[in-house]
Amino acid sequence: MAVTGKTVLITGSSHGIGAATALAFAREGCAIGVNYNKDPEGAEKTAAQVRELGADVDIFGADVSDPDACERMVRAFIARFGRIDVLINNAGGALKIPDGGFIDMPVSYWNNQIDLNLNAAAYCSRIAVRDMIERKARGKVINVSSIHSQITWVRRKMLPYSPAKAGLNMFTKALGVEVAKHGINVNCIAPGFILTKLSNRYTEEDMKSYLRKIPLGFLGQTSDITPMMLFLADDEKSRFITGQTFVIDGGQSIDGAIDHMIE
Repeated sequence: MAVTGKTVLITGSSHGIGAATALAFAREGCAIGVNYNKDPEGAEKTAAQVRELGADVDIFGADVSDPDACERMVRAFIARFGRIDVLINNAGGALKIPDGGFIDMPVSYWNNQIDLNLNAAAYCSRIAVRDMIERKARGKVINVSSIHSQITWVRRKMLPYSPAKAGLNMFTKALGVEVAKHGINVNCIAPGFILTKLSNRYTEEDMKSYLRKIPLGFLGQTSDITPMMLFLADDEKSRFITGQTFVIDGGQSIDGAIDHMIE
């Protein structure tokens, strides 16, 4: 695979899709930057697993919703590894949803979610892409969106998570067009329901509801996402692809599969 030897910074890689992605790239002989915000133990675990695979790794603590923290992190990664070949903007989520509907939502929560799920990718990409351009390198930026950038779910409130992820899809297109002349590819993955340790925040009723919405009839695993990560980082296999969002959701977002989404 044409990813061996690359340096890869993955935001939100202390658990879940990010951690699985770190291990997938480590198996291909890449140097890994593990980012965390509130889970240093998880970051240490991911880094230890990367080392067991024989790959170089370092840990970078940063709140990616803070532009200054993002700049410090990306610059520290470049100082540590000499360059950044692949940036994976994976951090995000809507874990602490306030009570009430949109009209009751604190503005601070709205701003935090936009920062975490949209602006963070811009904050990190700005510094990473600058390094790629200065080195005249054919770098890769991979964003992680969600199927909720395209569909919503009334039972689990999606404001402002859905608008932020929809913005991330468009950011992928716009940045992809702007940096194409430099040979930099920018793409996005929009996962559906992926089982991780955070899945325990869903009730049994939620899980059954999700499963009914998936035409393939099973819930996704992180191993369903990592092959696309590797593909989009490959200099040969994805060289003619940019500005695209790839949905990996078992068919959940297909129009005919969401007739009963509004519950």
